[in-house]
Amino acid sequence: MRLLITGSSGLIGTNVALAMQSRGHDVVGVDLRPNTWTDRIPTTQADLTRDSLDAFTGQQLDAVFHCAANAKVFELVQNPQRAMDNITTAFNVLDFCRRRRVPFVFASSREVYGDIHRHVTDEAAADFVVAESPYSASKIAGEALVYSYAQCYGLPHLVFRFSNVYGRYDNDLERMERVIPLFIRRIADDQPIVVYGRQKVLDFTYIDDCVSGIVAGIDALTAGRIKNQTINLATGRGYTLEDMVNMIGMALGKQPRAVYEPSRAGEVTRYVADIARARQLLSYDPQTPLSAGLLKAIEWHRQTGFI
Repeated sequence: MRLLITGSSGLIGTNVALAMQSRGHDVVGVDLRPNTWTDRIPTTQADLTRDSLDAFTGQQLDAVFHCAANAKVFELVQNPQRAMDNITTAFNVLDFCRRRRVPFVFASSREVYGDIHRHVTDEAAADFVVAESPYSASKIAGEALVYSYAQCYGLPHLVFRFSNVYGRYDNDLERMERVIPLFIRRIADDQPIVVYGRQKVLDFTYIDDCVSGIVAGIDALTAGRIKNQTINLATGRGYTLEDMVNMIGMALGKQPRAVYEPSRAGEVTRYVADIARARQLLSYDPQTPLSAGLLKAIEWHRQTGFI
């Protein structure tokens, strides 16, 4: 199999690329920046809001995994043009797949569900009428484009909705820093942290569990076993941000210096995934609860010198 990954230098893109290579598949990547973690992924630097994928026109591709996006919900509230860039990028990559007849895998987000307050959300529960933030709107728009291309052009696809993925290759200070590596680094250094939403409940997904679902999905899509499915990839367990902070403190042997503030504009305050469809279609079985995943993430931070 030959797989093209956009956003191949990020957390999910890097881990998926290396996992696919370890299984003997050929992977090529596209990203705005070089990969700071590994030189094993052949990467073309490009801005997909304006640069085409024409360099890959003559290459045989079995699937495209579109993972490239501006993330960090509150940063896109502050700069909504970055959300529009997500939509433009998704369109450009999707249309490349339409012209080449290449199956398309879209990295979406639990943000499409909005700020719900039920315990579990299945894939049918997303309400596309209400977008909580420009970031969620960009993922809603991306999904809508995917579904329209399936309807009008018969393009086979999978949409994965991720939830707070963390772990190995999850710390890039020059680009962005997600909440778990930020808290690990600051708590390890006895520095204060600000937690937006003390009782915010989220479904944190360790990277190896996420990758197992993606790889299984790509295998099934390219083999023709499944197509045109929207699938939650998470753990089905929710933890408060306070729980997460205390787990990090215990793992580090530190007392977190946490200041709790209300959630910020656009942020989801409760999400726990229904992963029944992933279990049924992909035999997905997440193995890493948050307590175990944080220990792995902290060990990786130690090994790489971040703490």
